[in-house]
Amino acid sequence: MWFVYALFSAVFAAATSILAKVGVQGMDSNLATALRTGVVLLMAWGMVFVTGAQKGLASITRQNALFLVLSGVATGLSWLFYYRALQLGEVSKVAPIDKLSVVITLVMAFVFLKEPFTLKTLLASALIVGGVVVMML
Repeated sequence: MWFVYALFSAVFAAATSILAKVGVQGMDSNLATALRTGVVLLMAWGMVFVTGAQKGLASITRQNALFLVLSGVATGLSWLFYYRALQLGEVSKVAPIDKLSVVITLVMAFVFLKEPFTLKTLLASALIVGGVVVMML
């Protein structure tokens, strides 16, 4: 089931790039990011209440809160830079570079989470980097 969710994530991430490129035209990229973030915030809290997940608020630990806040900061910075890049560049150039995050994530998972970095992971990372280089030519 996780694969289906991941696939939907990829499809909506692709749509995000196209919609954002059109939406950011003629306006400040930071304002565009803030508007988008407001929509995401409403959707996320809406899902919390629709699914009854608000009952888990009391069980959030300090570690949960700290790392989720840090993740939120990283997400916010990523979105701010992504929207500015979309405003200044072509989606066909910006999106592949953004996908280098997959390789960076794999390296960080190896370093910080001690997840295995196998020959398969190395090959996949090399292919992603190669694809980005080809897209930049």
